[in-house]
Amino acid sequence: AVAQHTIALLLEICHHIGEHNRSVHQGDWQNSPDFCYWNYPLIELVGKTIGIIGLGKIGCATAKIAKALGMKVLGYARNQTEEGKTLAEYTDLETLLRSSDIISLHCPATDSTTGMINATSIAKMKKGVILINTSRGQLIVENDLKEALLSGHVKAAAVDVVSREPIQEENPLLSAPNCIVTPHIAWASKECRERILATTINNIKAYMSNSPQNVVN
Repeated sequence: AVAQHTIALLLEICHHIGEHNRSVHQGDWQNSPDFCYWNYPLIELVGKTIGIIGLGKIGCATAKIAKALGMKVLGYARNQTEEGKTLAEYTDLETLLRSSDIISLHCPATDSTTGMINATSIAKMKKGVILINTSRGQLIVENDLKEALLSGHVKAAAVDVVSREPIQEENPLLSAPNCIVTPHIAWASKECRERILATTINNIKAYMSNSPQNVVN
């Protein structure tokens, strides 16, 4: 579900589906002198490079979709896995930042990752990079991202998470240009919620039968 939402955010940046739908419904197509029009530059993903920071289950699921769309996938993670090696080219973080057209975050907020997207790391990225975050809002220094969006160094961003949730009125991303914000819903499909409930029930049953599973020590 999170990987699907990640790609949905990316495709919205590339095609502006919502904006074009609104444009049509307000009468712009009816009044167009041509058979079609587009209000924003459209972006094709084939041949683009996506850098995925964090190649766990969600990162790998995102990589699968990205490959299906014809993208080259770079990956950065603390630990390399066999699945990750089949889906992405593992690289160091500096290379990923420098080489990626799109960067997608899929790692937890830890002492080493909190604030990892900041003015310094953004300066290493390609001009015109697209940034997606469906993991944890604390990974991004939000003021730095807003400045990069204002300057155009970051072409567009889409986040499903912010540093403090629910989002606060003063959050800089609310007034940043070319920034999509969704309310932490990447996980919230009906099917995903059903799986969470089923896992919880199975965990309780396993614990009561003295065979605990999914144990965190």
